[in-house]
Amino acid sequence: MPPTDWRDLFARAQRSAVHLEMRDTYAAPGEVDPIVRWQETGEADTDPDSAWWSGWSEIIRDAVSRGVTVRRARIVSEPVSQYTRWLHAITPANLAAGELVRWLPRAEATDLCLPGSDFWAFDDVLVRFGQFDGDGHPLAPQYREEPAVIGLCLEAFEGVWKRAVRHEEYQIR
Repeated sequence: MPPTDWRDLFARAQRSAVHLEMRDTYAAPGEVDPIVRWQETGEADTDPDSAWWSGWSEIIRDAVSRGVTVRRARIVSEPVSQYTRWLHAITPANLAAGELVRWLPRAEATDLCLPGSDFWAFDDVLVRFGQFDGDGHPLAPQYREEPAVIGLCLEAFEGVWKRAVRHEEYQIR
C-alpha cells in the first residue's frame, strides 16, 4: 500500500515529484482565511517559514536537499479566477521552498492529452490523483502504481511543462 501522508510520499521520492493542477478554483480547508485576507488587504503570505507554510516548506526543502526535483505546473483559464490570482500572489513561497513553478493558459493546452484529475507523480513509481467535488472541495485521493498510468501522467506533465511559462514571467490576465 502506498503512503498517503505528504511527508511519507516525498520522503520516498528519489529523483522527481511533479504536480499538475488543472482547476481554476479549489476549496481546500485552511485556505479560506488567507484568501479573504488577501482580498481585503492585498497581503499574501509568501514567507515559506510562516506558520501557514512551514510544514509544506519543510517537506519540499527536505526533498530538494536530497536531490529531488519538485516541479508544479498550473493550467489556468484566462482571464484568471480570483483563486488563481491568489495562487499567483503566494507562489513565491513555493519557489523559496525549492519548487519550480510554471503556468500555462488553458487555450494553449487544448491539443494536449491530459488525465481527468490533478495529480502528483513521484519518480516513475506512484501517482496520487487529487479528487474534488464540483465546488472544489477535496475528496479522497486515488493512488495508482500501474506503469501505463504513471507514463500517461508523466507524458502529460512534460507536455505542459514544455509550453508553460516560468512563474517569474507569467503575467496575470
